[in-house]
Amino acid sequence: MNANATSQHQEPRPVARSGHVALVGCGPGGPDLLTLRGADLLGRADVVLTPNEPGGEELAPFRRQLLDHCSQDVSVVQADECGGDANALAITRAREGQRVVRLYSGDPFFGCRGGDLVEACHKAGIEVDVAPGVSAVTSVPTFAGIPLLGSEGDEVRVLQARSHGTGEIDWNEAAASDAALVVLGADAPAGEPERHQGPGFDVLCKTLIAGGRPPSTPVAVVRAGGTTRQTTVTSTLNRLVAELKSTDAKGHHLTAPALMVVGAPVGRQRDLSWYESQPLFGWRVLVPRTKEQAASLSEQLREHGSVPEEVPTISVEPPRTPQQMERAVRGLVTGRYQWVAFTSVNAVRAIRERLESYGLDARAFAGVKVAAVGDATAEAVRGFGIQPDLLPPEDTQSSAGLVSVWPPYDAEIDPIERVLLPRADIATETLSSGLTGLGWEVDDVTAYRTVRAAPPPAPIREAIKGGGFDAVLFTSSSTVRNLVGIAGKPHNTTAIAVIGPETEKTAVEFGLRVDVVAAKPSVSALVEGLAEYGAAKRREAIEAGKPVLKPSQKRRGRRRKL
Repeated sequence: MNANATSQHQEPRPVARSGHVALVGCGPGGPDLLTLRGADLLGRADVVLTPNEPGGEELAPFRRQLLDHCSQDVSVVQADECGGDANALAITRAREGQRVVRLYSGDPFFGCRGGDLVEACHKAGIEVDVAPGVSAVTSVPTFAGIPLLGSEGDEVRVLQARSHGTGEIDWNEAAASDAALVVLGADAPAGEPERHQGPGFDVLCKTLIAGGRPPSTPVAVVRAGGTTRQTTVTSTLNRLVAELKSTDAKGHHLTAPALMVVGAPVGRQRDLSWYESQPLFGWRVLVPRTKEQAASLSEQLREHGSVPEEVPTISVEPPRTPQQMERAVRGLVTGRYQWVAFTSVNAVRAIRERLESYGLDARAFAGVKVAAVGDATAEAVRGFGIQPDLLPPEDTQSSAGLVSVWPPYDAEIDPIERVLLPRADIATETLSSGLTGLGWEVDDVTAYRTVRAAPPPAPIREAIKGGGFDAVLFTSSSTVRNLVGIAGKPHNTTAIAVIGPETEKTAVEFGLRVDVVAAKPSVSALVEGLAEYGAAKRREAIEAGKPVLKPSQKRRGRRRKL
């Protein structure tokens, strides 16, 4: 064989990857403020350098959610863990052919030193990209309900608190103007830990008053802006420090980072507050469901401003023996059943997975009528490409409700008298006995087993029993039994919301005071019920002239009693 022939069979040489650096602004805090462009760059990153900023512990939960946009094998490095020179690390990794994303709080070119990295990339011959971010200067006041430029002729000045006393900015000149002031990097009052960088609010207020601002000038301090931990304190220059000292008594705690707004626009904050006035704003809500089941419920909770935490109390597992399910699937294909009745999303999933394991799809249901209990179950059926033929009445979304509208068996018009009922191993007999009473033969098949999940981590158990959660949502009697079994009873101040009367009955049996019962047995109605409860409590506090407190801020150290 000649040399040319040999070369034809050689493996092609790999093409060297071209490195790349992207600067991505991730907004002031909340993960939903990331731009689409930023999310796309994160999705293609090999390395992500996360921000190192004041208040990192407070913002860490929100920053971690940004990494959901990344691939599973991404390397994540915190800026202060790379030898003090994150820019050098970014360039080194890019030279190795990796795609690097450096995250910045807010916008890379506003209050950050993103320009230094871009300049370094140009000098090193590294391709660089910048995805602008939402700046805290404009977004945080908006989240607080403060319109910086509400009308023509308004003026806004942005100051860095750390410039105070350096001579870089004439604070007296800024104080003497009529412009609204946005102060970045403002610190906690005197006496707070020295790890903060800027001067205290007391120093800033005294400087502005000495410079000519009237002591009665409105001022606001916004902490953790744009997140569900945001707190806003409004006062005047001569009263701000005293107001901040009383925030602990009101259930707040102000530390760095914080943004300070001074001037007339703050006077409209009370009327324009929209973010912190959400009915469940900042509520820590326990969702005792599996991660797959909790996704929709958690998203609805976030829409009302709450912070859901998913703690599985039930583990869904296959049946101990598969023979029943195998016969059921064969029966579907061979025309054994007139009806299939689904009472849960898990039952739909179990049948679907079994069909797909045999290479079958929704066509296996040809000629079979399908019934479903609950909005979520019906939606899961539709997701399989099947339109349910029978649903319970809107006001009785339960097995009993389905029985109430189920037609009795009629030998003259029903060619087959058999119903397939795939369900959990611990499900009630309501539907099975009801259909039997209507003349149908029921194949009651165990499609899945529900077993108690492992106990949650110790901090979660302590929060449940100690009042760290503002509310717990129970979507079934089994979630009540299992949560109490693996973690203990919720604290007496925690709001308890249940999906229906049966779940309420179980909660009461376990010594829990139920505060909310959903108007109908659906997760949407459950969330709306809790939101209405939160809104009512908020109105009561405002009308009574009291501070609006979350349930977790009212702990008294006692357990819940009837």
